[in-house]
Amino acid sequence: MTENVKIDIIKIMSTKSKLKAFITLNDVYIKDLAVMMTEKCGKKYTPDGLAGKIRRETLTFKEAELLADILGYNLEFVKK
Repeated sequence: MTENVKIDIIKIMSTKSKLKAFITLNDVYIKDLAVMMTEKCGKKYTPDGLAGKIRRETLTFKEAELLADILGYNLEFVKK
């Protein structure tokens, strides 16, 4: 008998992959996000710098909140 195995793809994706997918699903480019983040908080973000933070997984929580806010989302902690 063969069992169906459900794989939760989100759980096995890296943080980098999740962020890239999230950005892509919202039909926005890194260069546009960098401009919007700079305008919203006053700190200079470049497309290369932002892409590097995502690639290295060094985005701060504050930056993640800013990114989510720009895209119209809230970050929240949900108890398991």
